[in-house]
Amino acid sequence: MEQENIQGQNMEGVEKEQEIQQDTAAENVAPADTDGKPVNNAGEETAVQGENNETRLMEKLAALNDSHLRLMADFDNYKKKTLKERAELIKYGGEGIIKNLLPIIDDFERALAAMPEGEDAVKDGVVLIHGKFLKFLQQSGVKEIATVGEVFDTDFHEAVTMFPAADESQKGKIIDCVQKGYTFHDKVIRYAKVVVAQ
Repeated sequence: MEQENIQGQNMEGVEKEQEIQQDTAAENVAPADTDGKPVNNAGEETAVQGENNETRLMEKLAALNDSHLRLMADFDNYKKKTLKERAELIKYGGEGIIKNLLPIIDDFERALAAMPEGEDAVKDGVVLIHGKFLKFLQQSGVKEIATVGEVFDTDFHEAVTMFPAADESQKGKIIDCVQKGYTFHDKVIRYAKVVVAQ
């Protein structure tokens, strides 16, 4: 009798153990969708994480590409700027020397104006040297600014005095030049000092 009770208790314990195992197995089984197919939530989460990673990588790639393009544009602008500065340096490099030569030309012209007319070896020598200086300046890109008879232009001329015009056609025009002006490669290096009719 006792044996039967022990066997009955053992049977009840085994049945309870089987029920617990079935419940645990049921919890571990993936839930089924409406068709009765098991649903894999872990796979969906992995897919969503993969898409998020891919999106982040694409954004990072776009940002790096944009940064690279900006850097290339900045470098290209830097190259253009330095080439332009170098060209201007070569073009206008002798400007200081040319400016220092202008008073010598003025002195030659004053000397020529003070010399008496006629055939004179000294005068011929001064005319020859003056001509060579002018030729050198022209070859270097220096041009004299036109003055007498021209319309007064503040970009090239500096008015020293104003003088009453003899007639209406002369108003606003230059009637005399006090000091010649010069341009160096189309850049004014000395303004012409002039007398303007008003």
